[in-house]
Amino acid sequence: MAMKTVQEVLSSGTAYLEARGVEGARHSMQSLMVHVLGCNKTWLYLHFDDPLPEEKLAPLRELLRRRSLGEPLQHLLGSTEFYRREFRTDARALIPRPETEELVESALQMARKHPGMRVLDMGCGSGIIGITLALELATWQPEVIMADISEAALSLTLENATSLGARIRTYRSDLFSAWNTPEEGAVQPPAGLFDLVLANLPYVPEGEAVSAEVQHDPATALYGGADGLDIVRRFLKDALPHLGSQALVMLEVGHDQGYTVCRMMEELGYTDCQVLTDMSGKARFPTGYAPPRTENADPGNGDA
Repeated sequence: MAMKTVQEVLSSGTAYLEARGVEGARHSMQSLMVHVLGCNKTWLYLHFDDPLPEEKLAPLRELLRRRSLGEPLQHLLGSTEFYRREFRTDARALIPRPETEELVESALQMARKHPGMRVLDMGCGSGIIGITLALELATWQPEVIMADISEAALSLTLENATSLGARIRTYRSDLFSAWNTPEEGAVQPPAGLFDLVLANLPYVPEGEAVSAEVQHDPATALYGGADGLDIVRRFLKDALPHLGSQALVMLEVGHDQGYTVCRMMEELGYTDCQVLTDMSGKARFPTGYAPPRTENADPGNGDA
């Protein structure tokens, strides 16, 4: 029996995924072929008529089957590109979303940069935000702290930081618990106020249906209570004592939650609050500056 060509395999695999409702079926099939064949997309198109031997088809079929069942492409490939860098991705943390690049880009434009600036990535997951900031802000030698409630996510962050050469420190923390109520024997994060804080926290309302792909993300990284904003509310209030005057705070939330979160920030005393939109025009990035600090004020009481 004649071997199938690269083009035939690409076409039949794409059709197989389309029939099973996989979004971006052709992109998925191309990416899986590039992964299995150890080539790039240009090579695929230059070798459309080349036959593919069975030893290459067998692993491709298995990946294709898993993709058809909704397993994320990023898990199958073991990595994803973010801000021009390759990050390891697996089931330990949320899959990086393309929109998050826009959040990082805005932070780099808006942050008040100075030597030794202190940066916090809260709910760091795979580490894409904090690691990217550490590398992009390297000129200013920032102190970058990364926190997450999940030990598994923190181990993934450390692997990515090591492979990319980023100077960061990680701490297991339920929001600011590692600072406020450290566990016995745990390493406590360094004291001091932050200049820039980014948070991509769980924001999916409990019980809301999510796609087959998103079901592969850890539940602790997805769900945020009845309206999805329980953790965001707690974060915005608990962050206040840890923010320097006019520290920039930026969040990523659901496409219909931006203005609600912006109002929360204003009620807590954050200033110059606005909601930035992503490239699709969705208002997903509530942003504001910390209230000015006064000597005897307790900014943690929510009345600042």
